[in-house]
Amino acid sequence: MAKEPVDVAGLVAVGPAQAARVLDETRAATLAGQRARVAPRPVIGQSWERLLRGGLDPEQDARCGLLAREEVKRRQEASPLRHALSALWEGLLPAGDAAPHVAVVADAEGRVLWREGGARVLWREGGARVLRRADGLGFEVGADWREDVAGSNGVGMVVVLRRPVQVFGSEHFLRAHASWTCAGAPVTDLRDGRLLGVVNVSGPLETMHPASLAWVGSVAKLAEARLRELHMASLERLRAVAAPVLARLGGRVLVVDADGWTAAVTGMPYTPRVPLPKSPSAGPVWLPGIGLCRLEPLADGWLVRAGAEPAPYDGARIVLDLTRPRRCSVTVLDDVDSWAHELSPRHAELLYLLAVHRSGRSASQLAGAVFGDPARKVTERAEMSRVRRYLGPFLEHRPYRFREDTDVELLLPDDPADLLPHSTAPAVRAAPVRAAPAVRGERVVTVP
Repeated sequence: MAKEPVDVAGLVAVGPAQAARVLDETRAATLAGQRARVAPRPVIGQSWERLLRGGLDPEQDARCGLLAREEVKRRQEASPLRHALSALWEGLLPAGDAAPHVAVVADAEGRVLWREGGARVLWREGGARVLRRADGLGFEVGADWREDVAGSNGVGMVVVLRRPVQVFGSEHFLRAHASWTCAGAPVTDLRDGRLLGVVNVSGPLETMHPASLAWVGSVAKLAEARLRELHMASLERLRAVAAPVLARLGGRVLVVDADGWTAAVTGMPYTPRVPLPKSPSAGPVWLPGIGLCRLEPLADGWLVRAGAEPAPYDGARIVLDLTRPRRCSVTVLDDVDSWAHELSPRHAELLYLLAVHRSGRSASQLAGAVFGDPARKVTERAEMSRVRRYLGPFLEHRPYRFREDTDVELLLPDDPADLLPHSTAPAVRAAPVRAAPAVRGERVVTVP
């Protein structure tokens, strides 16, 4: 059985040469399944176990899979860390002027996006510059340093563990990295804890110190604070723009930034963040926890008017598209605006039944048509309540029906068998259109 884990700090204090020998012996014995004189540190041993289970070859060359320049640029522009680069370089680069260190910033996937430092310092062996040595290890912009690709390292392990990690010499899983030592720390979004990326400092074993981990971790914290300051400043600017707008509006209104973080609110409880669609646009939208809202662009964010349902106009038309079995939708068209909403299978059933029965259906009738059990009207009322969140202005109740002044256009699939094919609702399974051939591209306009 192995003895106590390697005391890396003590070994480095004694001398880098002895540290390198002990770490190399520990790595060789452990990876060969033999008893090591001293055990690897737990964080390293656990990483090696993950990699051995995954089948990574410790003798392989990890210099592969560089991202194209265009993809690197795209990721750089999309990374929030671009706003913290000045803070990162100010904290990391001064030390690199006195020792051959390389500082990199990677994204949350372990891809190196930026690299600086070490250009003026020569390697002690062979006179090669440290950046050239880093290139030889594949430690360059666009490189993939995920743990399962590049082995145990101060980028990939940070992505896995979400905490600072330092890897000395032969603690690296890949033999090619045994002369390299690195310390990395995560940069997280202080608002929600999301990993934004990794900051890392690397160099030869003889120039790295166990205290490097605390140094890099401190720089990462400074970057997090900088991003937080920038976000608060942007919300304050948006709040100033929104103040006169909110002063003249009534009802429930929020002002949020492009990511949905709330800058101001009136007429409703404060919520830190609004779950905006992935690609928001002006117009009606259904937001979880709020219901139907209207989005209006405001400066670098959005004005969210909760419950601002568009009133129906003369000539308003609803298109219920059932031609794509897995992506049924409803589109509202009127003289002022148009918008679409993708339907759940249950809502597609309900709106289909209301479209073909313009005189309306009670909750009991809908429950019988959908579940085959009229007694399940409470469940049906709950579903119709959800439907009314986005179609409320165009629906009546008692019984449930489309408004008389609204035209409903029903688009049916080419093949009758494709009408809500996964539905088990008795009324849908017995629908006449399923038993009769449909005209390609058939459009059925239902009228009151």
